[in-house]
Amino acid sequence: MAKPAEPKSTAPAENNVYSVWALPPDDVAPRLKKLMQGLRDEFSGPEFEPHITVVGAISLTPEDALNKFKSASRGLKAYDAKVDRVATGTFFYQCVFLLINPTPQVVETSAHCCAHFGFNSATPYFPHLSLLYADLTEEEKKKAQEKANILDESIGSLSFPVTRLALYKTDTGDRTLKSWEKIAECTLEAN
Repeated sequence: MAKPAEPKSTAPAENNVYSVWALPPDDVAPRLKKLMQGLRDEFSGPEFEPHITVVGAISLTPEDALNKFKSASRGLKAYDAKVDRVATGTFFYQCVFLLINPTPQVVETSAHCCAHFGFNSATPYFPHLSLLYADLTEEEKKKAQEKANILDESIGSLSFPVTRLALYKTDTGDRTLKSWEKIAECTLEAN
């Protein structure tokens, strides 16, 4: 005879992978999206929202992720993000990106949020805003880097205020990014 099913409430919540992103302001996002689209038109790759990762992928229950995000966001001040240059990386999620100047505010915001999430990275914080996710050869990456500078000549000197953080569900195994979704957003206190 079959056992009766356990009530849902006693089952532990399933863990998902979450990340915290700094979002560019509404007046900058369209410029970044246009540049990202221009790169995808030539080099393909999935579409994603422009962002600077503040806390990398960490596995949590939905409730835990939201609680940690809310507590990490409390009292955080808005800060400026300044692009140093267009750069290329060594793997899919860091193919072509804008290197963000690691100012004390940029680094401290990440450290503050990582502490709330209990996130310990094996590598130092590397602030960047990805323009293209793809597996390209070194030669193709160089072409994409050049193309980014052609599509938006002053992108390498872009500076913008970060006034919003978002909690995203980001299954890094899903390279289509179709499962990625925004869970929550907060506005940072004015400086």
